[in-house]
Amino acid sequence: MKTKFVLSCLLAVFLTACSYQPYKDKSTQIRIPVFSAWYEGKEVFYITTDVSDKAMAKQMKANYAPRLRDAIPRYPKPPQVKTALERVYGFPGGEQRNVFPSAPWPVGPESTDEQYSPLWLMYWVKWVDSSKAYELKSEGDIYAAERKGLVTIERTRIVVNCPVVPNPDEP
Repeated sequence: MKTKFVLSCLLAVFLTACSYQPYKDKSTQIRIPVFSAWYEGKEVFYITTDVSDKAMAKQMKANYAPRLRDAIPRYPKPPQVKTALERVYGFPGGEQRNVFPSAPWPVGPESTDEQYSPLWLMYWVKWVDSSKAYELKSEGDIYAAERKGLVTIERTRIVVNCPVVPNPDEP
């Protein structure tokens, strides 16, 4: 009698296991704007998903996420204190593309850039005399322009989540 019961239980478990259907993701596709920026003189692409500043979130069509500001360390921050935040250089007048000081290279799981983070603390780059403006394509270009007195750099409290993504025009 016990043997029949055990066999019945095993058969039930076996049949249940055979009928198991793993969860199938029924995701839908959405459109997210892809922007281009500069990294070390090369064009890179990114999306903006979250911004800690309400006006900028609206402009970028991103989530307003004020808690991202919690990622900003207390300043002055000692150089040896590492955070998940990286600088991003923006131009408040829209004179040019943003400049990233790091990017995954190559983009994807084989990246070797250990400094890259998709969380950025916004630094505004402003031209002292807009008639002398030219395209700045790297963090080095920005610092060189600052040393020449051509631009000022202002740290903000705006944190953005902008992952670098593959070039949308390449397969």
